[in-house]
Amino acid sequence: MAGGLVGLFDDVAALAKLAAASVDDVGAAAGKASMKAAGVVVDDTAVTPGYVHGLAAERELPIIKRIAVGSLRNKLVFILPAAILLSAVAPTLVEVILMIGGAYLCYEGAHKIIHALRHDDHDHDVPSVVQGPDVEEATIQGAIRTDFILSAEIMVIALKEVIDEPVVSRAIILAVVAVLITAIVYGLVALSVTLDDVGLAMTERDSESSQRLGRALVGGMPKLLTGLSTVGIAAMLWVGGHILLVGAHELGWHTPYDLVHDLEHALPHAGAIGGVITWLANTLASAVVGLAVGTTIALVVERLPFGKAEPAH
Repeated sequence: MAGGLVGLFDDVAALAKLAAASVDDVGAAAGKASMKAAGVVVDDTAVTPGYVHGLAAERELPIIKRIAVGSLRNKLVFILPAAILLSAVAPTLVEVILMIGGAYLCYEGAHKIIHALRHDDHDHDVPSVVQGPDVEEATIQGAIRTDFILSAEIMVIALKEVIDEPVVSRAIILAVVAVLITAIVYGLVALSVTLDDVGLAMTERDSESSQRLGRALVGGMPKLLTGLSTVGIAAMLWVGGHILLVGAHELGWHTPYDLVHDLEHALPHAGAIGGVITWLANTLASAVVGLAVGTTIALVVERLPFGKAEPAH
């Protein structure tokens, strides 16, 4: 009897260790998958505050909360089941869909650069505030629809990283990624909006130091969002270009990937600096590929009937 209890305790301990290892594996895989989606995440964080710009300050956080809930619903209810089903039934298609998403990332990054170079303020990527009695609901639904595209890109990028995991682990990891990414994006958005309001309140205080800090916060938030947008553009080109390089290599076209690989080997590899140089070379090459592909797509789209920009009013 005692031996049976000892054996049972040993089994429980072994199961506990296995469960702990599984949790660690899920956490590590979720973190790695989330990092791969960094380009989309940064861009999403930079764009989202525009949806509450011009609305009443007391409604900003409730609106962001509703958009965040809608974003999480997009990921968990619609995209996650579709991704799991696709990876189980036709895993080869995941690479193709990922490359389409990568090309779209390249297009978005190049599109933003083209608009910036042309000093064109009429950019469809910048959300506009709808006027009218249903302003709040229209803003929320528009943001959730736009988020669906970004969420799909994030989840497909994450799926590619965990495609070899068992189905249950794959689903758990993607669910963790969905919650983590949503919390990061909309937490940062809520923080940026709150800091702006805090800055405005501080400018109305009697203390001169509070007023200075308040003005710094109010003046700094647009610069922060601009900086985030710039980083997001670079990240989209890098991530999109890297997805295309790796995807083409896996589908049988090896030349572009091999050229980048040869470039890495031609660079010095001494110590930690060598590793940084190699990473920078890969990143820069991926970004150049992303910019070339994205610019080509953007120029083609501009010449299509649906791609022509409406005249500015």
